[in-house]
Amino acid sequence: MTVTTGAGAQPPGPQPQGAQRQGSQPPGGYPPGSSGAYPSVSPGGSVSGGASAGPSVGERVRERVRSGLGLIGPRHGRHTLSAEQLDTLALPIGDDGVVIGVDAEGQPAVLGVNRPTPYDVVLIGGLWTAQVLALRAAATGARVAVETGRAQLWMQMVHAMGGGQNGMTVYDVGRVPPQGASAGNPVLVVRDCGMRPPRGRVVSGPWQSVLTLLPYLSPVAPRLIRQARLVGVQRVSPDEAAELGRAMALPRADVESLPTLADGVTLWCADRDRQYVMTQPTDAETGLLGTPRRMD
Repeated sequence: MTVTTGAGAQPPGPQPQGAQRQGSQPPGGYPPGSSGAYPSVSPGGSVSGGASAGPSVGERVRERVRSGLGLIGPRHGRHTLSAEQLDTLALPIGDDGVVIGVDAEGQPAVLGVNRPTPYDVVLIGGLWTAQVLALRAAATGARVAVETGRAQLWMQMVHAMGGGQNGMTVYDVGRVPPQGASAGNPVLVVRDCGMRPPRGRVVSGPWQSVLTLLPYLSPVAPRLIRQARLVGVQRVSPDEAAELGRAMALPRADVESLPTLADGVTLWCADRDRQYVMTQPTDAETGLLGTPRRMD
């Protein structure tokens, strides 16, 4: 409990004779102008003074309260650790972003799409995965702007989310207006514009990430991959896997695994980091989008 007193207020209880109450003083010290002699109160209630007598416990506590420092807190040995026990301390802080699935060890894989710097993502895969990512980004508070030539496949999501009032809007190709992204209003632009998406009018910027969906490898894919900070690859043909292996410097094992990936599994690559992630839908996502699939 914190005790506060007003200006000029006296602490409760009897006041010892000779004690000075004006001004402030360090906790546990003597009041200004004193000679260091404090009267003391005996158990019987009598007051005696002397140059060698120090302040009583009650007097020191009252002086601390009066000076605004409050009471001394409890001292518990249980709040201390030995040097050998320090390694047992851990603070469970994970990444901040969208949970896009689980990795090979079954741990959550998180994609941070709300960033203060431009962030471009390319997904060579199915519409189902892109829609799940858009739903989950909207659930974290980001506004999602979808640029697509197949609006009918996205409108069911918009209706399910409240008719565009809850974070998702759909635009025709080339018709996305400036989104006004900010730290308090981050934006994810999803470009579902087919095999050869035109250069977008709205590009990535601070607090505005862009996810470009390519159903298959196309002639524009190498350029988009070079520009992207993150690339996701789902099941592709052996020839496409070989081309991606050359473009992204993938190990032979990854090149051979790409044609065999199950529905919902994505190989995410950033610089030299690679991670296989399985996107597992929630019951609500399954009811809205169906089960994971590579083809639409």
